[in-house]
Amino acid sequence: MNTTFSCIGCGKCCTDHHVPLTLDEAYMWAADGGQVIVLVEAFLPNGLGLPTAQREHAERRSVRVRSGITDAFVAITFAAYNAGRCRNLDAENLCRIYERRPLVCRIYPMEINPHIPLNKAAKDCPPESWETGPQLIVGGALVDKDLAQLIERSRQADREDIAIKDRICAALGIRTTALKGDGFTAYLPNMAAFAAAIDQVRLQPAEQETGEWQFHLSGDDIAREVLACGARVVTEAAVDYTFISLRAA
Repeated sequence: MNTTFSCIGCGKCCTDHHVPLTLDEAYMWAADGGQVIVLVEAFLPNGLGLPTAQREHAERRSVRVRSGITDAFVAITFAAYNAGRCRNLDAENLCRIYERRPLVCRIYPMEINPHIPLNKAAKDCPPESWETGPQLIVGGALVDKDLAQLIERSRQADREDIAIKDRICAALGIRTTALKGDGFTAYLPNMAAFAAAIDQVRLQPAEQETGEWQFHLSGDDIAREVLACGARVVTEAAVDYTFISLRAA
């Protein structure tokens, strides 16, 4: 499979997409007046909620925590909250912070997750974006070496940032996760508190305890499975977060 790509500046990829950020990018986004959304998912040591082929990648970008009488692997994403057009997109669909735009924006349209292949049909780019331009993929392999390095930088940041993200979440009182594949818990923290939590945690010892997590599930059937594994399941309605279900209706 060969794929070419050339951005035509339609602005669709900068609209209604929450852009994953590194820790430093999230801090900058908040300092610039933007909103960061915190998305949380987790899986259990027995693999519940995770396809076997994805386990190694998932573990590398997760932090091992306690939940009830068992452990869980929690993945935390800080993302630029873009409901509608990105706040940095001008009237001509040009990025106002192009020279310091987030890493994921530089990588688009490629995927960060090695288990998700590039699917043109899943992108918002119009057909003409894929008709001309430099080659991205030749024979199924990414050929742009600079882009490959950016992807690896993003994956490395995921791995390096996860422990401190857990501590930041603890400082903000974020302790409820969804089960991977079942959904996400989504938080919109106050940005002054978010920045203060980052500053606070960066001054704390790395080994500081963060407390246990609990699971919010989409239904009683999956809740029983998680409870049977010894994890803690939330029973009250969500108050300070939104549960985003991935379960088919």
